[in-house]
Amino acid sequence: MRIVGLTGGISSGKSTVSNLFNANDIPIVDADLVARDVLKRGTSGWKKVVATFGEDVLLANGEVDRPKLGQIVFSDPDKRQLLNRLLAPYISTGIFTEILKLWIKGCKVIVLDVPLLFEAKMDKWTKPIIVVWVDPEIQLQRLMARDRTSEEDAKNRINAQMPLDIKRTKADIVIDNNGSLDDLNEQFRKVLSQVTKPLTWTEFWLSRHGALSALVSVILGVVICRKVL
Repeated sequence: MRIVGLTGGISSGKSTVSNLFNANDIPIVDADLVARDVLKRGTSGWKKVVATFGEDVLLANGEVDRPKLGQIVFSDPDKRQLLNRLLAPYISTGIFTEILKLWIKGCKVIVLDVPLLFEAKMDKWTKPIIVVWVDPEIQLQRLMARDRTSEEDAKNRINAQMPLDIKRTKADIVIDNNGSLDDLNEQFRKVLSQVTKPLTWTEFWLSRHGALSALVSVILGVVICRKVL
């Protein structure tokens, strides 16, 4: 199995690229969706957050008020690190479970969509790593326009993540999203061709088909050895 790492920054266009993979029938493991499940009312993650940040971060229906919690942690690095430490074990388990489901289905190529791919050290699970990059000023303007937020709040949210200029140095593939949607689509077609090329032998043996082939080979080897002996 080939696990493609996809990351970027807030308002960089990573989600658009993720949707393009999905539209081309490449399965996606979305860390943001896993994180939402982790925070659902009554879960272990929910209990940890409420115990730490208090019931003020809850909506009337008992669910976590994600925008409010985001405002708290994006403006305070210590609280942000605390939240990450609280939820990391549950998110990692959730991501592994989703990958396992796709492995059992026999998927050969999947995309692991994680905003904090490098920060969470999940990059070691993936190859190749795709970074969706955008100029910092364009990123700021897009975020302010998208969320109708102040410049200060937008900068706090951007600065809470590893700078995109650093992420791009760690990437195997960089998608430059400074241009139009047509430009992005053209780059994506080239990237899609790269990530869907035939699996390497290592990737094949790590796939379900490879594991079954190995199992069959072992069984045949045992049977042949018994006949010979």
